[in-house]
Amino acid sequence: MIRGWGHEGQAKLKLAGVVVAGLGGLGCPAAIYLCAAGVGRIRIIDKERADLNNLNRQILYWESDVGRYKAELAKEKLERLNSNVTIEAVRDTITDQNATELIQGFNVVVDGMDNFQTRLVLNRACVSEDIPFVHGSIYGLEGYVTTIVPHRTPCLVCIYGETPPEIEKFPVVGATPATIASLEVMEALKLITGIGRPYSGKLLFWDGADMRFTEIEVRRKRDCPVCSGPGWRAAQQPTTK
Repeated sequence: MIRGWGHEGQAKLKLAGVVVAGLGGLGCPAAIYLCAAGVGRIRIIDKERADLNNLNRQILYWESDVGRYKAELAKEKLERLNSNVTIEAVRDTITDQNATELIQGFNVVVDGMDNFQTRLVLNRACVSEDIPFVHGSIYGLEGYVTTIVPHRTPCLVCIYGETPPEIEKFPVVGATPATIASLEVMEALKLITGIGRPYSGKLLFWDGADMRFTEIEVRRKRDCPVCSGPGWRAAQQPTTK
């Protein structure tokens, strides 16, 4: 019933593949909504085991799951949600050595990570493989979202620099990653179906305390060590249909 979606849009989802990198507060709801939407192939990546203190936000795990690997738990539950979706569980750490292999052949990568070091690894791999990267991050009652379309929009290094500050432990209210993950999934579905426009060239800041959304303009850096080069010049040329 959604204008422009219909059977054609649903068929595009069925043929598409999405990587959910990380199965924490962001990755769990993202994986659920992608699976429920009918994305044909979802690769979920996480090396950790479920812990009791995860349960306020990581909604794919329950008390009886504590101690088991998150990737395996998520696969079991997502397959029960939608048996027509192929779920690929990868129990591994994302590194510069394996990132490209982990995302090759997929249409979109959704950021479910809790650290910028791994996000930057994914950013480099996505730019190299020309795969859109939907970024989300959270802290307490706040979150950020943007969509990176390689060689067309600012990449993560353009926005945050090569060494953004890391916070080892940070507060999380469960509804915060749920909100940001829902926005990330909306971006992924738009990219696959072709409906609407990607939220690119801007960083969306959500302040849950005041229920306020703020747009922050971001620009691509000509000297970015990740996304500058031949693709930059091509991206500046007007396109015609």
